[in-house]
Amino acid sequence: MQTLPEEHADNTSSVTEFVLAGLTGQPGLQVPLLLLFLGFYVVTVVGNLGLVVLIGLNPPLHVPMYLFLFNLSFIDFSFSATIVPKMLVSFVTKKNTISYAGCMTQLFFFCFFVFAESFVLSAMAYDRYVAICKPLLYTVTMSPRVCFFLLLGVYGMGVWGAMAHTGNVAFLTFCADNLVNHYMCDILPLLELSCDSSYINLLVVFLVVAVGIGLPIAAIFISYGFILSSIFHISSIEGRSKAFSTCSSHIIAVSLFFGSGAFMYLKPPSILPLDRGKVSSLFYTIVVPMVNPLIYSLRNKDVRAAMKKTLGRITSFWNKKY
Repeated sequence: MQTLPEEHADNTSSVTEFVLAGLTGQPGLQVPLLLLFLGFYVVTVVGNLGLVVLIGLNPPLHVPMYLFLFNLSFIDFSFSATIVPKMLVSFVTKKNTISYAGCMTQLFFFCFFVFAESFVLSAMAYDRYVAICKPLLYTVTMSPRVCFFLLLGVYGMGVWGAMAHTGNVAFLTFCADNLVNHYMCDILPLLELSCDSSYINLLVVFLVVAVGIGLPIAAIFISYGFILSSIFHISSIEGRSKAFSTCSSHIIAVSLFFGSGAFMYLKPPSILPLDRGKVSSLFYTIVVPMVNPLIYSLRNKDVRAAMKKTLGRITSFWNKKY
């Protein structure tokens, strides 16, 4: 029986680890970028965990609107923790490696939190629709049972999206070249690296992303269509302004997240090469989780009031103790 040459066998053997190329290969930019993204990460962690603790400690915020904000902050914190620490390593090491299992794990949780964030934003839009369009039925419509099933759907879709994307990649063969042209294990760079990926794998990516983005966006547009119709029927300018203000933070968060995500994944690779794609992906992987708590804390009077109250308690406790 004829055997394959040793060189050919090496070229077709599956890799056991990947090398992450990182954001840039220019040595002069490594330290400035490390300090920049470390600062972003600290702000992200403090902001999102701060909101989680703030909502948990203040009973007036134990309502559906802030329950969803609690989960958004938890998702943003976890999303950032999945990506940024490994990215920071790439700025201080010459060869940033990650095992095959570690790469698939990072891909799974990356996809899980992206899908979860998409659907929690749509749940927040539905909450605003009920609050503005059906205020008298709000307590009944947004009961704890309904909120539980909405959140179950949020995390259930996160699991579905993560399994679909990870399964699409996990059965591929990765040959001798194990350099991932990204700062994380993302879907498109891994498909590009595989020696047996096909247009079907790419089609699966776009279909799954279309569902993960399309369904939440449709729910958000429908919700805001009814919200705008209801607002225009409010006679007083003050009433319209108050209704708009309750939605402004959510609209900004939705625009930032879905806008950047759609720009990255709903364009063919020929239009947006991976080198520029990984730079644009910084926006929704790092910037969006960082600015979300700032948007909701600076633009929301209930959060600001709870923050002042909590800081007052801490100051009072500190003064009594010392």
